[in-house]
Amino acid sequence: MIKFKLEGEFIPLIALLKATDLVQSGGEAQTVVEDGLVKYNGEVDYRKRLKVRIGDKIDFMGNIVEVI
Repeated sequence: MIKFKLEGEFIPLIALLKATDLVQSGGEAQTVVEDGLVKYNGEVDYRKRLKVRIGDKIDFMGNIVEVI
């Protein structure tokens, strides 16, 4: 599990995927979200601009990111 310390109120899902090095670019992040490969708190979510906040968990291909 990857623990990501949030500095502000939220981080966009695509930015979080890039910040945790789960994807290499913003374009790749958009594609994996559009393809339904990302789960937000246990459910597939297709929103690229989703605001991820403290306490949320993101699952991408078995890599779980917990926002703290």
